[in-house]
Amino acid sequence: MQIDATDRLILALLEENARMPTAELARRAGLSRTTVQSRIERLERGGAIAGYAVVMGAAARDAIRAQVMITLAPRHVSSVEEALRRFPEIRELHAVSGQIDMIAVVGAQTTEAINDAIDRIGMLEGVDRTTSAIVLSTRVMRQGPTAAAPSRHKTR
Repeated sequence: MQIDATDRLILALLEENARMPTAELARRAGLSRTTVQSRIERLERGGAIAGYAVVMGAAARDAIRAQVMITLAPRHVSSVEEALRRFPEIRELHAVSGQIDMIAVVGAQTTEAINDAIDRIGMLEGVDRTTSAIVLSTRVMRQGPTAAAPSRHKTR
């Protein structure tokens, strides 16, 4: 799929605010509303727009987050991953290269709940070691493409 400068502008505007009305998108892009709507539909069909997501505000996010670096015993990746998928506190799980094997982003409302989750991770069969870091503040957070099913941009 070819993406030109106008498509990139529309994508940037949608990334800024996915709920921006088509009329506002058109005004800011200097295009007609029907042209913008057609381009959005083409971008969705072509996979350049994979979906639209809710970005939670501070009131809905976890009060405390930690990154848990996990080192595994050989041949335990699958079983540990399967077990970690069942932890409700795990917000993200990444397989990584280097000295550690996985990074889990853990979120909860209290330090006690974070501590409990980290302890439970460390007790899993196949986990050799965990190292944790509590997130003190987030300085930059960008939203990328989501894996959500495509939905149509609403005209308002």
